[in-house]
Amino acid sequence: FGVKSLSLLIGLLIIATGVLSSAAIANGFFGYFSTFITLDETWVISALLALLGLLAAWGIKQSVQAAALLTLIEILGLLIIVWVGREYLGGWDVSTYSQQVIQADSGIWIGVLSGAFLAFYAFIGFEDMVNVAEEVKDPQKTMPRAIIISLIVSTLIYVLVALVSILAVPIADLSGSDAPLALIYQQITGLSPTLVSLIGMLAVVNGALIQIIMASRVVFGMSQQGWLPRSLGAINNTTRTPIAATFLVTLLILVLALWLPMVKLAELTSLIILVIFSLMHLSLIRLKQTRAPIVPGVKQYSILLPIIGLVTNVGFVVFYLWI
Repeated sequence: FGVKSLSLLIGLLIIATGVLSSAAIANGFFGYFSTFITLDETWVISALLALLGLLAAWGIKQSVQAAALLTLIEILGLLIIVWVGREYLGGWDVSTYSQQVIQADSGIWIGVLSGAFLAFYAFIGFEDMVNVAEEVKDPQKTMPRAIIISLIVSTLIYVLVALVSILAVPIADLSGSDAPLALIYQQITGLSPTLVSLIGMLAVVNGALIQIIMASRVVFGMSQQGWLPRSLGAINNTTRTPIAATFLVTLLILVLALWLPMVKLAELTSLIILVIFSLMHLSLIRLKQTRAPIVPGVKQYSILLPIIGLVTNVGFVVFYLWI
């Protein structure tokens, strides 16, 4: 739209999603950590974020290698849950659930939509990778593939884990647990949830690390554009990372993690990212209507896609504000 203030707003909102989601993730870490050792929440979260901030500042190669390893461990943990609960998947009566959905009253649908809004938070991360495109080899091919693959894999695993969760464990028990994966594993197998709790902790660490890297790069980029103080765009000569931006992002995450509860942080993250995506779809529609730039090597898609995306995202935002 050619409006600098709108670009500045979007940049700040993207930083906010990274900060808020990391703060929620840090709260989740404490839930799994407390299954092993009982310590003060403030000290545990502070130590976690200090370590992650140092890792993110150490170097992009080291950070990405750590994130990749943690991602594999995270996927392994989720697949363990699916495997131990596979019998519940086989006994799922699809027709009964479908009938309940058809006959559901408005209260049920409000609950479903509220759950969908909150669950949207779980997908945050697939779009973060574009913020490190300058540090990726062959981004024209790598980025589109990575985004699509991550969405497909995440969706498949999340659906399977969600089904196992609600079929194997009473909803009240799930909602009251600070370490739900550990609870599911223990109830299904009757074994100690130590391994799953450790994997849960590592998965949480991974999510927070990725968000710190993403948000610090957006701060760096906006600083380079002159939209934020130039000092935030300084690159350390040794690590080749934006130290000041990384420190600022980590500090903001710490403050929010200790201030707001996890569910509220997740809700705010979903709300902001839906607003960002709504404006992004609006921008795509505008581009299609005006000049529709042809970029070499980039496939063009129908204008129906951003229209559907705009209606869906705005619908969720309106629903959340109404409810």
